[in-house]
Amino acid sequence: MDILLASLSELFVPLRFAMLIAGVLLGLIIGVIPGIGGIFGLTLLVPVTYTLDPISAFTLLLGMSSVTTTSDTIPAVLLGVPGTVGSAATAIDGHEMAKQGKAAEALGAAYSASLIGGIFGVIVLTISLPIMRSVVLLFNYGDLLAITIFGLTLVALLSGGNQLRALFVALLGLLTSFVGLDPYESHERWTFDQVYLWDGIPTSILFLGLFGLSELANLGKRGRIQNTAVAPTRRDMWKGMKETLFHMPLVLRCSAFGSLLGAIPGVGVTVIEWIAYGEAARHPGKGPEVGKGNVRAVIAPESANNSKEGGALLPTLAFGIPGSATMAILLGAFAIHGLVPGPDMLTTDAPLLITMILTIALANIFGTVICLCMTPRLARIALVPMEIIVPLALTFVVLGAFHVNKDPRDIVMLLVFGAIGITLKRLGWSRPAFALGFVLGPNLERFFFLSYQISGWDWLTQPFVMVILAIPLAAAIRKLADWKRGRISAKSSEDNFAHVFLTLLFLLLFILSTLTAVKMPFAARIFPMLVCVPAIIIGITLLAQSAFAYYKKTYEVWVWPIISVEFKLVTATGLMGLLILIFGHLWAPPAFIILAAIYFRSYSLVSVCTYSTGAFIASYLIFDVLAEQSWPTPWIFQLKSILLNMSIFIPGWLPSGGVVWAL
Repeated sequence: MDILLASLSELFVPLRFAMLIAGVLLGLIIGVIPGIGGIFGLTLLVPVTYTLDPISAFTLLLGMSSVTTTSDTIPAVLLGVPGTVGSAATAIDGHEMAKQGKAAEALGAAYSASLIGGIFGVIVLTISLPIMRSVVLLFNYGDLLAITIFGLTLVALLSGGNQLRALFVALLGLLTSFVGLDPYESHERWTFDQVYLWDGIPTSILFLGLFGLSELANLGKRGRIQNTAVAPTRRDMWKGMKETLFHMPLVLRCSAFGSLLGAIPGVGVTVIEWIAYGEAARHPGKGPEVGKGNVRAVIAPESANNSKEGGALLPTLAFGIPGSATMAILLGAFAIHGLVPGPDMLTTDAPLLITMILTIALANIFGTVICLCMTPRLARIALVPMEIIVPLALTFVVLGAFHVNKDPRDIVMLLVFGAIGITLKRLGWSRPAFALGFVLGPNLERFFFLSYQISGWDWLTQPFVMVILAIPLAAAIRKLADWKRGRISAKSSEDNFAHVFLTLLFLLLFILSTLTAVKMPFAARIFPMLVCVPAIIIGITLLAQSAFAYYKKTYEVWVWPIISVEFKLVTATGLMGLLILIFGHLWAPPAFIILAAIYFRSYSLVSVCTYSTGAFIASYLIFDVLAEQSWPTPWIFQLKSILLNMSIFIPGWLPSGGVVWAL
């Protein structure tokens, strides 16, 4: 008790309390901006802590990292665009609720679930530190591999349509995650000799394309987010909070998942949120089905992704093993301030440890209160017309993607996965299944390879592994053998040709990947081939289902006409990327807003000036003040040197050179 009181008194020293509030506010801002995330925030703040004492430093760092998964709910619910990769699952049902006029209810439920999850994680952290070692040693790599494979089978629950298709695209997500240098032989896998792909496909770009662009295209069709014109009220927000309390067993289960899985190094928030989403899908309760605006599917991932912070801190403090990427950066901050994780954290450094725990708890409380106060006003965004909200949202989606590597290929990746997301959504294929496969891929390969190195194929004979793997295997065999349901699903589809075409395309991709993987070293090829073989079997089964289905002739050929909303959005995304390359990150947003105003012809001159100026100021504050960093030189500023070089090699092409110097 004395240590607790001493830690409280240290935390409420004015400077340290100001650091906590500053960290919370910064974390909330970072969470709202698509594609940024807590890792970026910690990278930004660690140098700031050099001159601070340890308590002030970790109050600032933990205050920021604890709330990014609270405010990332705002764009996820209102726009369907994940603020961070940790809100992709929330975006599915949260955005559906916003379409139904329940934006305030969804936000209220999400914030309250985040608060409870965060506090739960703190309690787990406090209780578990003394017994952490024995708990971690309970699982071997074979057990973790079996659990992860079991989690992947949740895709059948995440799909409201053909569950074989969900498994098929989940395996496609797995295959996508293998792009880059393999971690064991450093052999290139499907990089096409591009150094850009050596580290794999950026997760944040994939999620922005898969979920963000597809939802913005859908918003362009509807005209506005909310179907009704009824303005959200504070009563709706309280209703969402009551829903969280009513579903408290689900909140506690998912918070436990988050804390437990967060303590396993390398699992990460993206895996945790999808497993929690799968738990909600298994028990959807009353109301809409999961994927159609079920509040339980909002509560579950939000409680899990906030509780993981306490869990991820466990191995970091106990063994110096970071439980996540953000904890790895935090471990670097430990070294800067001369702190050594381990037994000393429970003895000599106990006051600092208690202060860190209190910081996480208070940050969650402050972050939730701030978000709840803003909810009624934020929810009114659901009534804003498409002509205003889509260009503004698209501006920051593209900036968030380009910010990852500041490479033109970031825009190309965004367009590729945007097209994939739009296609999957248009045909009713499971985007969550693809996302789950992508985020689980590295863990599956790592756990498999370590298990194989230790015990060969004998890991399959472990009793726990056999029991866990028997469940997904039985489910997969049942789906493959269920021809009747497959025929009915295909028979009821009016665009059967589109499904056949997409299945053939993906099947060809798996076959080509298998043929190229054969030439790779053993460590690089073994797991990708284990993924491709069942994918080819499932793909052939899907084609057989379509072949046996009743063919209904339709007059609509599945080709996107140039006038379609999806094509226009993809084109606008490419245009925004081009403007960034030409004019830079500051002048591209207002230029894009002006072009949007000309296209829609519904903006007043005052609106154009207001929105374009606001976009410029927001870009400046976020990327030049809040997160100052170097950006590539815009092409327009390189024009002067290009013209000078041309004047050297082509004498006399500019009579006086005055034009060059004017530029």
